[in-house]
Amino acid sequence: MKKKLKLVALSGIAVLVLTGCGRTDITGHSSGLWEQFVYGFAQIIHFLSFDGLVGLGIILFTLIIRTLLLPLMHVQMKSTRKMQEVQPELKKIQAQYPGKDAESKRLVAEKTQELYAENGVNPYMGCLPLLVQMPILWALYQAITRVDFLRDGHFLWFDISGHDPYFILPILAAVFTFASSWLTMKAAPEKNAMTTSMTYVMPILIFGMGVSVAAGVALYWTVSNAYQVFQTLLLNNPFKLQEERAAKANAEKNKEKARQKALAKAKKKK
Repeated sequence: MKKKLKLVALSGIAVLVLTGCGRTDITGHSSGLWEQFVYGFAQIIHFLSFDGLVGLGIILFTLIIRTLLLPLMHVQMKSTRKMQEVQPELKKIQAQYPGKDAESKRLVAEKTQELYAENGVNPYMGCLPLLVQMPILWALYQAITRVDFLRDGHFLWFDISGHDPYFILPILAAVFTFASSWLTMKAAPEKNAMTTSMTYVMPILIFGMGVSVAAGVALYWTVSNAYQVFQTLLLNNPFKLQEERAAKANAEKNKEKARQKALAKAKKKK
């Protein structure tokens, strides 16, 4: 979870840094590899901008990217679920070696890795979708601010390369981020301070970045985070998971009652 927060913060800082970098226009004649990559993105968005609506092109582009990433996100969600399920065992390991010395830390790390290996947990899988989306976000910002046929676009109430004058997009992006984080937290079998804090810190970060960057990027975040909410409800529905856990716990409880009852009968016969 800490890694994810750092990656989001790094992504935001990178976008803000890019605000002051690369002021020259990017065209089909630009020679740099990165510039050609950015121009390729711009052409895709332009192709999707029916009737010249660049905002619509960004929305469709975002939906396509998120759909292509869906298999990767599904793997990430499964890994996250496994990570949540081993938390009780992980706490037992930490309680078994509570010392702050180097040897205790080594044993905790060793036992943790063994636990992850036994349960097929990859702690880095949760960061992979963010790493994949980072260059997309950077290229999108550059395309919006440095390619003329996108930079001059207007959609609904905002200019694509300007800021949202009414802060509607940053607010929506923050709301959908909160909804996604809340659903993820609700899906966890156990709550912890880091997960809870992330639920509230992430929307604030997204809102702050949404206010600072071009409205076209804020639109991307809004659509992407709304898609994330839909994806979570589809692939990792917390309400279904809670029902499954409750049913499993009830079955185990009934099984234990039946065992105790059988033992009691056996004692009476003796």
